[in-house]
Amino acid sequence: MSQTPGKNPRPLLEVRSLGKRFPGVRALHQIDLTLMPGEVLALVGENGAGKSTLMKILAGVQPPDEGQILIDQKPVTIGSVAEAMRLGITLIHQELNLSDNLSVGANIFLGREPTRFGLIDRETIDRESRRHLASVGLDVDPQTLVRELTIGRQQMVEIAKALSIDARVLIMDEPTSSLSQREAEALFKVVQGLREHGVSVIYISHRLAEVETLADRVAVMRDGENAGELVGDQINHDAMVSRMVGRDVSRFYERTARVDVAALGSEQQLTPALEVSDLIVPDHPKHKVSFQVMPGEIVGIAGLVGAGRTELLRCLFGVTQPLGGSVRINGQTVQLRNPKDAIASGMGLVPEDRKEQGLVIDFSVRSNVSLASLSDKAGAGMWIDSAAESEDTHQSIDRLRIKTPTADQVVRYLSGGNQQKVVLGKWLAMNPKILLLDEPTRGIDIGAKEEIYRLMETLAAEGLAILFVSSEMEEVIAMSDRTLVMHEGEMTGQLVGDEIGEEQIMNLATGVVSR
Repeated sequence: MSQTPGKNPRPLLEVRSLGKRFPGVRALHQIDLTLMPGEVLALVGENGAGKSTLMKILAGVQPPDEGQILIDQKPVTIGSVAEAMRLGITLIHQELNLSDNLSVGANIFLGREPTRFGLIDRETIDRESRRHLASVGLDVDPQTLVRELTIGRQQMVEIAKALSIDARVLIMDEPTSSLSQREAEALFKVVQGLREHGVSVIYISHRLAEVETLADRVAVMRDGENAGELVGDQINHDAMVSRMVGRDVSRFYERTARVDVAALGSEQQLTPALEVSDLIVPDHPKHKVSFQVMPGEIVGIAGLVGAGRTELLRCLFGVTQPLGGSVRINGQTVQLRNPKDAIASGMGLVPEDRKEQGLVIDFSVRSNVSLASLSDKAGAGMWIDSAAESEDTHQSIDRLRIKTPTADQVVRYLSGGNQQKVVLGKWLAMNPKILLLDEPTRGIDIGAKEEIYRLMETLAAEGLAILFVSSEMEEVIAMSDRTLVMHEGEMTGQLVGDEIGEEQIMNLATGVVSR
């Protein structure tokens, strides 16, 4: 599906010997990059490779410490986002950059509001917003508040916002990380259309199948440096991965043999770790949800964006209150009025949006890891047991292989994958009985994914009950002992063992069948 870039042989954008440092971290070193007009350039690399940092520099979010940037072969200084936009460069951030108290339309035109007779022209905003939203396949009223949308729909608004600007260079940082398959396919069509109209796209993704589909050329980064380039027929999964990690890896993580834990538990009359009966989640009041998770079992929840998976986990964790039904943990009925109750019952939640909901981004690794267990470390007094805090932190750093110069490094300066590991470490320090994971590998590179999959297996082998939500079909199929499938708030079916397959999941996820 790749196409040859435009006929103009002169680069539109060049980066020469770019460097960037953060406290204790060398993020970029002697980076070179070229982008041709009408080209889709994929940028790949593990978390911490420096991809997002490089793109933030190009978009005017951060200044480089050294090196040169050229547009149309002329050196430029990109000192702000406004300057980048003036030069025709727009960045869609991996982490959402929307104002959730404003409407969808207001976000799309924020800072660029059209006016009429000196007043904001809301009619034009509404009309043009609908056009841009339609271009990404999102059917939503522009007057809807962003806070009312799921993460996946917010991501589509972010893309529509970027497309509303007449950009020459569009940088997409993990744009499909929260999208359904249908939404992702709509995005691919948009990217192909941009290329045909001469717009250059820098496409950052850990989903290498997308890269194979879209990219004219692939630039690989490793540890803040250039690690190679692939063109045309050279672009394939194994070639990209070997350059990313510096070693050969298998195509997907191979899990050890699955055991039907639920059937085994029933035979031995084991008590479920988590038992949900007729739960009514407030976002979908017409449906009752029932299921159970046994100790040592990994249960996946599949479904399309808007299926209600995240809302179910948030309800189980006490973030929202159910309208009916009951929850039993280890055979005991519990009232989960708030997250504090859920934590006291032995639950931990790794949320979908780690930056906003899982971390205090300007706190250190140490402070974040100990955040959920502070009361345990305070003892009877008011002072934190710093020795216990340090022990938990260093255990998490070692066990989860968190790449950080020290335990006191501010989490903001870690890569997305290492930030996710810090969130996991926070809950593992509590020794939970049940772990709820919402998109646990979202925006995480292949190497880090393998580590998290291996950790999930280890925790399950130790008796932990794991309930996880994922939009990656391969992940659900590979990691689930059982798969629960949801459609618009309804639990449409359950798949076990060899039943867990893409076609079966999609039939249930689209509401075509139920079982």
